[in-house]
Amino acid sequence: MAVSFKMCASFGLFVGLMMLGLVSSAKFDELFQPGWAMDHFIYEGELLKLKLDNYSGAGFASKSKYLFGKVTMQIKLVEGDSAGTVTAYYMSSDGPNHNEFDFEFLGNTTGEPYLVQTNVYVNGVGNREQRMNLWFDPTKDFHSYSILWNQRQVVFLVDETPIRVHTNMEHKGIPFPKDQAMGVYSSIWNADDWATQGGLVKTDWSHAPFIASYKGFEIDACECPVSVAANEIADKCRSSGEKRFWWDEPTMSELSVHQSHQLVWVRANHLVYDYCTDIARFPVMPVE
Repeated sequence: MAVSFKMCASFGLFVGLMMLGLVSSAKFDELFQPGWAMDHFIYEGELLKLKLDNYSGAGFASKSKYLFGKVTMQIKLVEGDSAGTVTAYYMSSDGPNHNEFDFEFLGNTTGEPYLVQTNVYVNGVGNREQRMNLWFDPTKDFHSYSILWNQRQVVFLVDETPIRVHTNMEHKGIPFPKDQAMGVYSSIWNADDWATQGGLVKTDWSHAPFIASYKGFEIDACECPVSVAANEIADKCRSSGEKRFWWDEPTMSELSVHQSHQLVWVRANHLVYDYCTDIARFPVMPVE
């Protein structure tokens, strides 16, 4: 299973290099900059650590915004008792009608599994949460977390295994995020009012500082300079004529058969909450 998927990933990288796109695999400061609490950043060579204590958390943002492509970070989550903490990794545009793709890693007490919450906002509307546990301990080593985005789908991946797909269903009248450039962000912060068991378990500050570690920053996407007008962004990042982007290739329009099998396995064995089946919140099932 792993070998065949790596071959597909390698082929995808090859296509990306042959076609137009921004291929970046770089040190943190070449792609990102601190957003807040610079004194809570720890640099150890190419390794970055963000610190949360009872004074502050910390966060960073990409220097550029992007439309379509793939973003990846390798993250090692807070070890031990991480209850009440959230490590967030997401893409977002600006403004009240923004689009957003979220990974939120919800801490837990020692011995209990981390929960990964994903969410999708389109035109400022979210409430599309899914939660799952993972098939490994994300606090013991680094694992890759990716967001793949094109005009047909948004795919959340963990170690190149798809865990969620948000498909373009504009033909059913459902808006899809395809015309707002997004920045890439990550942060660690205290959310003990909701993060662990609905806020029942609070952050134990005697275990602070809580540390999330990062490396392997990769962005292979269409960069959108500030100088590009909003109404020109979509055209800039779509294939046309001889201008070809790898994310517009037919093989990128849906999961492969192997990836589809992986997604089914993940949802059958690790999904613990899906907004689509929450009839208390949504008496009428969401259209999608």
